[in-house]
Amino acid sequence: MRRFVLLTLSLALFLPALALAQAPGAAAAPKGNSENGKKIFDGYGCYQCHNYAANGGGAGPRLAPNPLAWPAFSRYVRAPRDQMPPFSRKVLSDQELADLYAYLQTVPAPPSTGSIPILKP
Repeated sequence: MRRFVLLTLSLALFLPALALAQAPGAAAAPKGNSENGKKIFDGYGCYQCHNYAANGGGAGPRLAPNPLAWPAFSRYVRAPRDQMPPFSRKVLSDQELADLYAYLQTVPAPPSTGSIPILKP
């Protein structure tokens, strides 16, 4: 009986939090313009660390395909923890950040290794 009460109490506390975390659109990125995002990626020199295809380089991690979730991405761009300079709202507006994120979402995945002739056995 005691286990049942503990289980019921745990579910009562956990399920609402889970529902909030999975609510559609709760963490959705604002609408952005991917063409402008590509210009921002090039213009701000993001390619210098993250490579031209945003797939990571010597100094920066992979950004695309499948970028971080919007909340984590925007937090990190605004207040990075490593070598990346911060891009405050004075430097990169919220709309420009959304445009950059929209661009990263359009970067296609690289071809599979099986489709590259030189890598076939």
